[in-house]
Formats: sequence, C-alpha cells, structure tokens
Amino acid sequence: MPTYKAPVDEALFLLNDVFHIERYGNVPGFAEATPDTVAAVLSEGGKFVEQVLQPLNRIGDIEGCKRNPDASVTTPKGFKEAYHSLAEGGWIGLAMEPEYGGQGLPHTIAIVMNEFMTSANMAFTMYSGLTQGAYVALRMHGNDEQKKTYLPRIASGEWAATMNLTEPHCGTDLGMLRTKAVPQPDGSYKLTGTKIFISGGEHDLTSNIIHLVIARIEGAPAGTKGISLFVVPKFLVNKDGSLGASNGVSCGSIEEKMGIHGNSTCVMNYDNATGWLVGEENRGLPAMFTMMNEARLGVGVQGLALSEVAYQNAVTYAKERLQGRSLTGAKNPDKPADPIIVHPDIRRILMTIRAFNEAARAFVVWTALQGDLVMKGEDEKSRQVADDYMGLMTPVLKGYLTDMGFQNTVLAQQVFGGHGYIAEHGMEQFVRDARIAMIYEGANGIQALDLVGRKLGKDGGRAAMAYFAELTGYIKAHANDEAMKPYVKPLETALADLQKATMWFMQNAMKKPDNAGAGSYDYMHLFGLVQLGYMWAQIAKAALEKKSKGNGVAAEMETKLMTGRFFMERMLPETTTHLARIQSGADTVMALPAEAF
Repeated sequence: MPTYKAPVDEALFLLNDVFHIERYGNVPGFAEATPDTVAAVLSEGGKFVEQVLQPLNRIGDIEGCKRNPDASVTTPKGFKEAYHSLAEGGWIGLAMEPEYGGQGLPHTIAIVMNEFMTSANMAFTMYSGLTQGAYVALRMHGNDEQKKTYLPRIASGEWAATMNLTEPHCGTDLGMLRTKAVPQPDGSYKLTGTKIFISGGEHDLTSNIIHLVIARIEGAPAGTKGISLFVVPKFLVNKDGSLGASNGVSCGSIEEKMGIHGNSTCVMNYDNATGWLVGEENRGLPAMFTMMNEARLGVGVQGLALSEVAYQNAVTYAKERLQGRSLTGAKNPDKPADPIIVHPDIRRILMTIRAFNEAARAFVVWTALQGDLVMKGEDEKSRQVADDYMGLMTPVLKGYLTDMGFQNTVLAQQVFGGHGYIAEHGMEQFVRDARIAMIYEGANGIQALDLVGRKLGKDGGRAAMAYFAELTGYIKAHANDEAMKPYVKPLETALADLQKATMWFMQNAMKKPDNAGAGSYDYMHLFGLVQLGYMWAQIAKAALEKKSKGNGVAAEMETKLMTGRFFMERMLPETTTHLARIQSGADTVMALPAEAF
C-alpha cells in the first residue's frame, strides 16, 4: 500500500530561507504568519493529511461515488467524516477573511496545505478546492447580501460550492453555451440547461451546495459577450439563513472516469432553478475567470502533488527491492542482490522527479506569494507587477507542471516494474489521477495558446519584458560568484533560448498565425524549464548561505545543491530542443490535408 509524508521542512525552507516571507510583514495577513505560526500550522496540517486523508485515498478509488434513485450522491466510506474534521479544524477557511469566519492567513500558506492534501488524496481535496475558488469569486464580485448569505457558511465548511461552465456541446468555446436565464419580477432568474463534468456537483458532505453557473440571459448578445454569472444554491436559503425548499437543480448522472473516482463528477440538470446574478449582466466571464485562475493554480499544484507522492513511494521501493548487482561491484554481498537504487537508470528516474519537485514547489510558492500581493499589496505599482506576473505565469504553471506531473507518475511507476502496473502498490492510481490535471480547467494546449497568443503581447509585452529583465538582472548580479556558476551559467543559456523563441514568434507569427499555434506547446515547456531553472538558482543561493552558517544542515544543503546541478546539467538543456522545434515553423505540422490522416 502507498504511503505519504508531507514535506513540511521543504515548504518551510522555501518560505523562510528562499523567499523570506518576513519581508511581507506589511501585507495584511502576513504579520500573523510568523515562522513559528507557519511551522505549527503546516506541521499539524501534515499530520492531518497523513493520518486522515491518505488512508482514504485507496478506498475512494475502489468504491467511487454512488448516485441514488432520488438523484442524491453518496461519497466513499469515510469521506463525510473526514470532511467534517477538515471543516472543524479550520482548514477550509485557512486563508479566508476573519470577517467571514476564516483564519486570515496568507493564501500562500493555504496553497502549501493544498499540496499536502492533494498528495494524500486528490479526489477528496477537490471538494474543498473548488469551494475555495467559489469563495473568492463571490467575495470579489458578489453583492453584500450574497456575501453575507454564503461566505460565512462556505468559510466554515458548512456548505460547499462548485463552478459550472462546460456543456455537452461546448468546453473551451464558452460562447456556444445554451443554458438560459429568464428574469423574474423579484429580481431573481430561472435557469434551464445542462452542465457536464461538474466536480463535486452533488454529494453528501455538506448540507448545501452553492453552484456558480454561467448562462445567457434572454436577449443577451451572442458569443462570450452575452455570458452572465449566477449563484444557484442546491437548497434555497431563507432570510434567517436556514435552508428552505429544494431548488430545481439535480444530478442527472455521475461520469465514469479514468481516475479521481472519489470525486463526484456530475452531469447537472437545471430545470427552472432559481438563481441570482453575480456582478453585472453580460459580464460573467471576468467574474468566472477569477475562480478559474484560482482553479488553474490549484490544478498546477495537483501536478506537483502527484509527482511528489509518486516519488516518495518510488524511493521507498527502490531502497527495498533487490534486483541485480551494481555495475561497480556488489553493494550488499551478503544478500542475493543489491537494492535497485544502486542502478544508474533508477537514479536517473528518481533524480529527474526530485529535481522537478523541489523547483516546482518553489514555483508554486512564489506564484502564490504574487497572488497575495495582487489581492493585498499596499500600493498600485506592486499590485500591478504581481498581477502581470500572475497573468503571464498562470498558463505556464498549470500546463507545464501538470504535463510533467503526469510524466513523473509514469516514471515512478516504471521503478516498480510489473508491480507498478498492478493496483497493490498504488502507483497506477497516481498515474490515472494525474492524467485529468492536463485536461480540465483549460486543456494544456489551450494554456499554451493563451500564453503565446494573449499573454506575451498583453500591454505591449510588459509582463514578458519585466520577467526577462528580472532574470537578466539576477544572472548579472551573480555572474562573479564561483559557487553560483553551476546554476547561473546554464540559466543564462536557457534564458537566451527563451528570448530567441520569443523573438522568432514576433517575426514569424503575425504573418503566419499557424507558426504560433505549432510552436506554442514547446514554448510553454521552454518557459517552464527556464522558470524552474530560475527557482533552482534561488534555491541554490539559499542553500549555500544556510550551509555556510553550519547549524548541522550541511549535508541536507549539499543534497539540494547536487539536485540543482542535476537539473541544470540533465534537464535544463532541453530548452535547445524546444527552440529548434519552434523555429522549424508550421510547414510540416500543417502540410497534410485532413483526408490524409
């Protein structure tokens, strides 16, 4: 059976030594996030996920969710009790505002906790993850009455929430949606339509489920310009906050899926369901994108989280499994064979996953810090810089981390050989669960197109130019530091590849848009590699400083430095391959007529 240990020390090293969150003490919520407080929160959170959530992961995969004859849904054994424990512990409201009953800690701390939870039990974590996204959307775009009605009960975990976008005939192209909303004399709307792939659409974990639904008001403009956002509760809410009659929303069926069986992914039917407009008419997409950007960061975390838990189990197996002898001579001569961790190819796999995990976690934490600054930064300039970064990096984080996360679960499965293909060791579940992260919240091909087609040129390329300038400045600042050269020089080469790719698009994409489309996926991966290289450079800098101070951590820091060198020498050079593919253009990609396939 698989196991999991929350990497609390890794997260604390990033927060305290690499990114120095004490620098953000003037940002609301950070003053309370002292090193001792954060360490206590994450340590307790780690224990909770290890003891409560991880043991339910296999159960949820085997049992799945059951739709009952009355259209209600029963979640797997133990999920309901675990959710109540999650809510009672204040984990759902960790980063939510105290005025609504939340803990008021930085969103960054909640993101770290989200990684722990997802590694332990991805299907379970999705229920609270989407609830947190809906909370942000309502807090930013809901009116005072909506905030008063829903946010305290969402923050407490009493109620859960969902997002409803996809319909049977349209996924990414939301302009094609057909769900309609008819205005009522009392200011409410009646919604009719069908939504599919709705994570946590119906379940027995909470007494009410608050659905955020996009629909088209009768007479609204065609396409995305006519989309509005509505809040549609499963049970109507009385003025005193008690639950009233059942609303006209029901689960039509539960999707049969490849993985995440413990999450109830539903077809949701809206039959004259009562809903209320969130924000302005025909301005639903900006409001929904608030939630989607939250979700995309969360999905990127899923790529890291599944990579981490798969890595941990692969390491344990590699140390225990006896097979063959070391190429340099027997390491365990008193046993019939050596553990497979002595073999270079097994080391290649484990080092590849580990080098990704540590830098990807830094990428996630740094991006979450920028998200806190967007929401709570003291001045407009700092908020703009952070928002530019978030806009540029969200598709990279979501797309690259989930692609690599899935790839790493497959690599970890390979360590087990045939034992990885059977269910006993749990590796095949990690592979199945990780696969969805590349698809939902905008398939990764769409993320790549968003990056190249929208984010690079946004505001005259302001975000991309600022990013290039930041890395150039970092490289120049450390150019004469001998200890940093193994990290800075490869980063300089990789950054040059990224800049060449960007310039190639500027010169070749306008006159031939297919060039952008054909190269966008490689560009996203090139960008992801450079960002992880930048993260490794910062990790190495912190490790060198910490190593020089002693304190008994020299061996631990040396391990980090060597892992970083592995990334720089064995993984970062892939930027050259991505650049070559981009510069080859779209000719061979688009040459064949459709009938030739």
